[in-house]
Amino acid sequence: MRAIIQRVSEAQVSVNAVSVGQIRQGLVVLLGVTADDTLAEAEYLSEKIVALRIFSDAAGNFAHSVKDIEGELLVVSQFTLYANTRKGRRPSFTAAAEADKAQPLYEHFVACCKRHQIPVATGQFQASMAVQLINDGPVTLILDTAERRTKGNG
Repeated sequence: MRAIIQRVSEAQVSVNAVSVGQIRQGLVVLLGVTADDTLAEAEYLSEKIVALRIFSDAAGNFAHSVKDIEGELLVVSQFTLYANTRKGRRPSFTAAAEADKAQPLYEHFVACCKRHQIPVATGQFQASMAVQLINDGPVTLILDTAERRTKGNG
């Protein structure tokens, strides 16, 4: 699994100009799933994101997690995170999991995040979505469970 997380002061996702999810301060999580991903990786990634200390304290240091600040999550599925652009000019998405594999893992990830008593909003799986956000910082990080898989640790 691969996630792009952005610290935001607010965010919203719409489908056909209708808002389907919105948050105030928190994190936008763009989540990509590949064919090799597992439920355990979804659990690991949700734990990592909820506990990641990327919100500033009074001194400006990254000291607080989204849970610490009572923030919210907006999780949006994004298969394009597994685009391969090495050949030609058109991206290939063969590394992205097929929808029948990706959707249950995406939903499991969302459920794992909700277990932390954090408000979680979502986009709509397989829909064309418009995401609006105000990136705070800006702070944008990339997390990838493939690195964990190859190293054999967290």
